[in-house]
Amino acid sequence: MEILRIEKESKTPLIELDPSKGVLTMEGRSIPEDPEAFYNVVYSSMLDYYESPQGVTTFHFQFEYINSGSSKFILRFFHLIKTQYDMGHDCLVNWYYEEDDENIYDLGKHYENTFKLPFRFVEIYG
Repeated sequence: MEILRIEKESKTPLIELDPSKGVLTMEGRSIPEDPEAFYNVVYSSMLDYYESPQGVTTFHFQFEYINSGSSKFILRFFHLIKTQYDMGHDCLVNWYYEEDDENIYDLGKHYENTFKLPFRFVEIYG
């Protein structure tokens, strides 16, 4: 499986899935005009990745902003991660938030409490 890389744009985050390292990164603003089309490519790649995952999969979520349309698909990713975690595929979710961004922090807390996955909150300063 090849590395999936989607460059960051003004309305879409950087997406990088490196299957050889077991790392998925999403970073930036998520307000795509068609969130289903944007995120289905990533979701499909995640399904392929989980055919033969690394021992531990690390997720880096560093969103500046997530609209409601994107939130639905991020939730879908967490359902997939939780299903795989319950099947014995270890993971670590790194949730990044800016020091005064309570909305992104609270969203991460919501996902942590809902899915009971190993979370690490990383505050970004400045």
